[in-house]
Parts: sequence; structure tokens; C-alpha cells
Amino acid sequence: MLDRRGQMADGVAVRRGKDWRPIWAAAGWAVVVAMGGGLLTEIGPWYRGLIKPSWQPPDWLFGPAWTLIFALSASAGIRAWEASRDLADRRAVVIAFVANGVLNVLWSLLFFKLHRPDWALIEVVPLWLSIAALAWICWRRSRLAGWLLVPYLAWVGFAAYLNLTIVRLNGPFG
Repeated sequence: MLDRRGQMADGVAVRRGKDWRPIWAAAGWAVVVAMGGGLLTEIGPWYRGLIKPSWQPPDWLFGPAWTLIFALSASAGIRAWEASRDLADRRAVVIAFVANGVLNVLWSLLFFKLHRPDWALIEVVPLWLSIAALAWICWRRSRLAGWLLVPYLAWVGFAAYLNLTIVRLNGPFG
């Protein structure tokens, strides 16, 4: 990395004394999770045929909402990483983000690809809990990092209620 004078150290380039690895890692993970969920989200005949509540947001709103959520989550990850005291602290942040990302993509797989909103409804509980845990882990390192995850927590809480309503209106599945 480059030291403050622009010298190379440890074989990793750092610009103006800032380590860019956490930024690239957080942004990269956010893109991987967003793409994973996006590729599994099929808005086709099956989804269009579901009875949905009148209060469901329009389909076009989900893309911008998730983009904002992923940007805020990546920012929270960067802040928590930078505020971590040691490697164990950083490892906890990474594990929490990875677990949450896997659960996030799994929900899309269950709901959209496997056409099992009932299974997705069960899975949304650990997903929501993983966001709460992630917010707590980040908040302990950086108050702002924790607060940046509140919209994600709220959105998934809303999505869980929407999921429940779709199950009630359309079940049973399978």
C-alpha cells in the first residue's frame, strides 16, 4: 500500500493514505447480492397472476428502493470496517454481511424462482433478524453505520408483511 508520501507498502496501492480495499469489497459484495437477487427475480406470468394487495408499491419502485438500500448497506459496511479495532472485529462485520447477503438472495430464490411465497415467508424471519444483527454489529463500531441499515430493516419488515398478505390471498402453494 502507499504510505502518506505515496510510497508502495505491502504490495497494495492506497491512494492518499486511504485503504480502498474495504470500499471495493463492500461495493463488490453489494453488487453481487443485488445481481444475485435480481437474476432470480422473475416478473413473469406466475408473478403477474398473483393476487396482490392494493397497497403494494408499483413494480418500478422496487429497483430504486433496493439500489438505495444496497448503497446504504455498503456505506455501513465501510464505516463499520474502518471503525473496527482489530481483525476479530472486522471478521464479525464480514461474517454478518455475508450471512445477510446469502439470506437476501435465498428469499428471491424461494419467492420468485421456486414460486414458493410460503417458504419465503418462513425465510424472511431469519433474513430480518440478520439485518437487525447486522445493524447491531455495525452500530457497536459506528453509530452512523448502524443507522444506515435502518431503511433496510424497515423495507424488509414491509416486504415481510407484503409476503404474508400474498400468501393469505393466494395460498396454498406447491
